[in-house]
Amino acid sequence: MISLFVKLAAGIALDRLLGEPRRWHPLIGFGRWAGWLEAHLRPLLPNRVGGLLAWALAIGPWLGLALVLRESHPLAHWVIDIGLLYLALGARSLAQHAEAIAAPLAAGDLDTARVRVGWIVSRDTRALDAAGVAKAGTESVLENGNDAVFGALFWFCVAGGAGALMFRLANTLDAMWGYRTERFIRFGWAAARLDDVLNWAPARLTALTYALIGRSRDALRCWRSQAPAWDSPNAGPVMAAGAGALGVQLGGAAIYHGREEQRPPLGCGKAPDAASIRAAVRLMQHGMLLWLGTIAIAALSVPLSGLLGHA
Repeated sequence: MISLFVKLAAGIALDRLLGEPRRWHPLIGFGRWAGWLEAHLRPLLPNRVGGLLAWALAIGPWLGLALVLRESHPLAHWVIDIGLLYLALGARSLAQHAEAIAAPLAAGDLDTARVRVGWIVSRDTRALDAAGVAKAGTESVLENGNDAVFGALFWFCVAGGAGALMFRLANTLDAMWGYRTERFIRFGWAAARLDDVLNWAPARLTALTYALIGRSRDALRCWRSQAPAWDSPNAGPVMAAGAGALGVQLGGAAIYHGREEQRPPLGCGKAPDAASIRAAVRLMQHGMLLWLGTIAIAALSVPLSGLLGHA
């Protein structure tokens, strides 16, 4: 348990100090590998079987390599686990992207804020007003708090660096293939469903984390009443609890691929602004400290209980 805490602390510290690699990011290489697989397999097997095979071929070799390297030397697990957790985490990058939206929005530079929020969301941002930009940015921080932070931490606690790697790669495949379009409706089914399965427990722990850090009563009430209305079984709890914890109103209309979608409401309270984006980042950051502190207490309690048992 103590080694788990040390590895978690080291991985989080590396992400905070270094952020994501600016050159030769492994996820970029993985994205190219996944794109090559899709281009060659989907024409031959455009169904669910082909998508499942592509998912396994995309992730399996890297997962196997991580496990082999981890056992290559008695001390290798330290390097591999900490390194993979660092690569799986995106807390600093998420905070930087959020600030790149919040800063121009707070300064009244709506055009720049629209461009910057368009870098991290899939909706059309060209006609968004200030509240719409703040809404999109806040929602993205809350949802990616699970995808880029707490999900990786959860699977690291379950299965070490290999677990964090599997989660992040599966999440990347969902972002690439998990669309209900003619191209991916069958081929991308496995990527979307497996991401849902891997995300089920982390998403609810993320929602609980937001509730504990923020306005707890509102967060739990919004989670209970609003999350079931969302199509995604995992994004619903995360964003509903997060919006309630922040005391802002999210959800509503958004334009995706040229079509307006009416999404269920999220949260309660005021309309979001630049401060809401920054508050969502703090919610994520304080949540990481809560997880780290909880692991630290658990790590210390194990040897302490042993000492008490021999007293």
